[in-house]
Amino acid sequence: MQDLKRIFAYIKPYRRDLLLAVVLVCVECVFEMLIPILMTDIIDVGVPNHDIPFLLNQGIKMILCAALALVTGLLYARFAARAAYGFGAELRKAEYERLQTYDFQNLDHFSTPSLVTRMTTDVTVMQNAINGGLRPLVRSPIMLFLGIGLAFLLNARLALVFVITAPVLGVILALVVHKVSPLYNRQQKAVDFVNGRVQEALTAIRAIKAFVRGKHEEEVFDDANRELTDVSRTTFGHASLNLPAFQAVMYTAIVCIMWFGGKFILVGSMTVGDLTAFLSYVLQVLNSIMMFSNVFLMLTRSLASAHRIREVLTEKPALANPEHPIEEIPNGQVDFENVTFSYAADSEKAALSDITLHIPAGATVGVIGGTGSAKTTLVQLIPRLYDATSGTVRVGGHDVRDYDLTALRDSVGIVLQKNVLFSGTIRENLLWGNEDASDEALWDACRKACADEFLERMPKGLDTDLGQGGVNVSGGQKQRLCIARTLLKHPKVLIFDDSTSAVDTATEGKIRRALSALTDVTKIVITQRVTSVISADLIVVLDDGRIHAVGTHEELLEKDPIYQEIYALQQKGGAGHGEAV
Repeated sequence: MQDLKRIFAYIKPYRRDLLLAVVLVCVECVFEMLIPILMTDIIDVGVPNHDIPFLLNQGIKMILCAALALVTGLLYARFAARAAYGFGAELRKAEYERLQTYDFQNLDHFSTPSLVTRMTTDVTVMQNAINGGLRPLVRSPIMLFLGIGLAFLLNARLALVFVITAPVLGVILALVVHKVSPLYNRQQKAVDFVNGRVQEALTAIRAIKAFVRGKHEEEVFDDANRELTDVSRTTFGHASLNLPAFQAVMYTAIVCIMWFGGKFILVGSMTVGDLTAFLSYVLQVLNSIMMFSNVFLMLTRSLASAHRIREVLTEKPALANPEHPIEEIPNGQVDFENVTFSYAADSEKAALSDITLHIPAGATVGVIGGTGSAKTTLVQLIPRLYDATSGTVRVGGHDVRDYDLTALRDSVGIVLQKNVLFSGTIRENLLWGNEDASDEALWDACRKACADEFLERMPKGLDTDLGQGGVNVSGGQKQRLCIARTLLKHPKVLIFDDSTSAVDTATEGKIRRALSALTDVTKIVITQRVTSVISADLIVVLDDGRIHAVGTHEELLEKDPIYQEIYALQQKGGAGHGEAV
């Protein structure tokens, strides 16, 4: 229930609508409960006496009560919908805002499909709990107590039927809820899995087409879909037992009431009108209990969704600003002092071990090494995407943990290994680097990144639409646009994480020459190409998360065997190593 308490705090802006909806349900119940009383007088007074004016008068009152109940019901629907969908919007907004505060370490806790499900399906479940559950939740107790009270007033002995049937219905409800409760959680996890398969298939659709793996993917999706179907069928199969069980009890109660009520009429202790009204109250009471049981089932499912949403909302960002953060980064000097880093606390082996490195401000540094040598991990510690497990990372002479996170990341530009462009125009994507950049600044950044070569051939230039994820440009063009976007930040440290791998060597040379003019910017280049770092001030060779060697191209070529091997493989076709590439 703590989960529900936390989640329903977001309905606060719509409390007025919720309160009005509750009041309207109460008023609707009162009007509906008056109808059987009016019906009693019609049967016991109007019909035996053939009193037409009395019958018309009571009939008009019944019609008026029914009309007023209809109006209040419609008004309830309006205010309940406003409260429910407003609540859903607030929940999605809160989750999305929370996601923006997450660090990489937090995102490692949740899969992307799970986060999508928590912001869509789980929120919809909570939304429906209000829209579909509020009316029976309020109406059922009112109708239950009013119906039982009025039934006892009509005939206390006959009303003992409720004393027998209520516990039976309670036991049925408890058994169904106990069985269904764990199944709802399994069902939501199955939805996560289906969403994951859909997302992966859509993201990798080109690879699927290229390898003609459509049939295989259909089979994989079919397995995930069948799992969701089976879990849903089992869940709702048990939940559906609620209705027939309740109907069996309800009809049994009606038969008993008709049997004993008929006897009471024969001996003159009860009138036909009283029995008719009593039956109306019985139906209302039993229907109220049945609706209340459905609310319990809905609440059970809501608890599973509420717990999943609460996990997102209560996840604390792994990284936080210090109490008195430094707002200004003096320069682009970078220092690693005995740095060790592990992605998980229980990792058997650290991703980085005992890294000590000094990078002067304005220097150009190349980072090279084999696949899995932790090159990307090393540079992710500079803008504090992760915190070092031990040791210290300094930028501008200060520990990165002493800086304001926003200020630090604004001063460190990083072109990621995986290029990311967003739906919209090229201009809109470039303005991510600097929202206030003029067209002149945009074109200057594009020229440095050699993106102007293809932009000038596009009819709309900067206003060309990229499509979803930048599907309208090639891989190399994406990389150049991402470089231009990062240059617009005017960072003090500029990191290129294998960001020219899809660019031809001639274009890469132009980009390097343009960047070499940025003498006040520290440039760190992660690459697999020796040609990309051959003119760097310093080259760092990483091997298995450790610094194997540091030096210039000439120094490393003379004394470091790993660098010699990489150079030989790329420049000499593997001569002297017994292999060719």
